[in-house]
Amino acid sequence: MIEIESLTRLYGPLAAVDKVSFSVRKGEIVSLLGHNGAGKSTIMKMLTGYLEPTSGTIHVSGMEIGEKTRTIQKKIGYLPENCPLWPEMTVIDYLVYQGSLRGVPSDKLDSAVARAISRTTLKKKATERIETLSRGYRQRVGVAQAILHDPEIIILDEPTNGLDPTQVRSMRSLIKELAEHATLIISTHILQEVRAVCERVLIMRSGKLVLDLDLKEIESDTKCTFKLTTDRDFSEMLRKLEGISMVQITDRKDSRIIHQFDADRDFIPSVTKAVHEDGALLYGLEAQQRDLEAIFAEVNEENSHAA
Repeated sequence: MIEIESLTRLYGPLAAVDKVSFSVRKGEIVSLLGHNGAGKSTIMKMLTGYLEPTSGTIHVSGMEIGEKTRTIQKKIGYLPENCPLWPEMTVIDYLVYQGSLRGVPSDKLDSAVARAISRTTLKKKATERIETLSRGYRQRVGVAQAILHDPEIIILDEPTNGLDPTQVRSMRSLIKELAEHATLIISTHILQEVRAVCERVLIMRSGKLVLDLDLKEIESDTKCTFKLTTDRDFSEMLRKLEGISMVQITDRKDSRIIHQFDADRDFIPSVTKAVHEDGALLYGLEAQQRDLEAIFAEVNEENSHAA
């Protein structure tokens, strides 16, 4: 469906996006996850044809952005991070105008607008001027304009930005509904949003794609990272235990040695037993599940150390 190869965008010497490559299959819900400034919005702007890449290629349904930009744009619905709205227009007038720009046939325009209003829960605000709406309702208007023409691909940049908890739940439900008929790419820096609606996460850092993860695989990973604190070096003993991997000493403080290793939680009794039988002192044994939060923290911790 979407193929991106070595995508790069430079602003002078700064690489906002640096040789990023990934693909998105039809019907997937994919998240671009990263801190502000990681390059997520820049990738989305290039995907939608609003920003020209410095180098690299983007193919959508076999067509290349640049050669077939207009044709590709007809297949895409896009909610920018700060969606431009006409504040003096009413919601319904704005959506009618956007529908005509999108090429929705005149005999289908009214029904398309009504459907978009219904799906984004805007019926009570349909005749109000956009300038009178709250931030959350303006965000819904932005989503409504993105889905007016029933696009095959929907790109949402921070779709829950400014929404209250009730509106966030409604937006999540809408995203899942949209995914039944479209491919979705969602940019966010909020981990809860990724877990709630996405199937796959692409983690960005400083313009680079650092991880491409299937969320189901993360959830099914039963291994934990353990920290074992003793008064002796038990790294060799740990390596001999079946089912334990990635054994290393991460710190030595006074008479205490901190070991780190990966294993299932079931290994806690055997590890503590081995330490006890050796007559050593056990100061602590901590387990941390390697979930999305832990992975995201590791990625950004590596970046801070590199800096």
